[in-house]
Amino acid sequence: MKKTFWKPIYRCLGLSVLGMALFSAARTVAAQRAYPPWSGGRNNPAGNKGYVFEVPEVDNVPDLHGNPGDARLVLFIAGNQFMVLPRLVEAFEAEHPELKGKIYYETLPPGILLHQIENHNTLTLGNLTLTVQPDVFEAGAKHVAALAAQGKIGNVVRYATNDLAIMMRKGNPKHIQSLRDLGRPDVRVSMPNPEWEGVARLIEQSIRKAGGDALVHQIMVAKRQQGTTFLTHIHHRQTPMRIVQGLSDAGVTWQSEVKFQESIGNPISGVEIPAQDNTTGIYAAGVLADAPHRKAAEGWVEFLKSAKAQFIYRSFGFGIPERK
Repeated sequence: MKKTFWKPIYRCLGLSVLGMALFSAARTVAAQRAYPPWSGGRNNPAGNKGYVFEVPEVDNVPDLHGNPGDARLVLFIAGNQFMVLPRLVEAFEAEHPELKGKIYYETLPPGILLHQIENHNTLTLGNLTLTVQPDVFEAGAKHVAALAAQGKIGNVVRYATNDLAIMMRKGNPKHIQSLRDLGRPDVRVSMPNPEWEGVARLIEQSIRKAGGDALVHQIMVAKRQQGTTFLTHIHHRQTPMRIVQGLSDAGVTWQSEVKFQESIGNPISGVEIPAQDNTTGIYAAGVLADAPHRKAAEGWVEFLKSAKAQFIYRSFGFGIPERK
């Protein structure tokens, strides 16, 4: 009798454990899909990768790329271009084989990169403290122009543009059609932090065009106080991660990021912001005045204007600025 009593309980416990394991595995897969694809050391020469070690959500460094130890070109690049850089670096290395595996780049928000530069080119990430001197800085044109006015950067070029879009879960379960819908109390919003992301100001301009100061206050102040607007800690790559994981319903990002998330199969879709409400961002790059690898840096900046580089940017949903 004891045996027959416990058998169904063991069976139920087994099914319960199996269910929990499957649920946990599903969450792990979803989390892995939400993160950017890893390079696996592909931007280092074959044989120099060492042991590849990555644990999603525990030990991973998605915004530091390559080996700074023997780099011959160091790029500090606004983070929302992270999806373009592997192809861009590969194309540049094909033209400059002496730099193959010798390019190190960071794809963090511009404000964080500037903090790094101001703090003796040093960044502490967890238990890692890294000092690396950049050769090139790439960000919004206003950021770069401000540095140029201070004599900190030269050889400035404008090389790409981008428009804004509303990102949400595939199928649009919240039926979001416009920026005004982001002010609804039932819509949890993810937005870039204006403290270190220039795009936050462009988004605010677009929200103001769509609904005036009242809509800006509702989304960026009132809903933040209520806990239904979240400001990202990294950059807008955090927005699709939150949407996939069910933590946010929507957010405003660059249209290139919607296209990228769709291309890698994440359950993400987007709604276009009409031209009268949209705000275009312009990207610029320049060689830092104290660049240790000036020739390579000048070559990179010149490459950004090339037909090959601009084709790569267009393939990821970026536009090309008009030449003056």
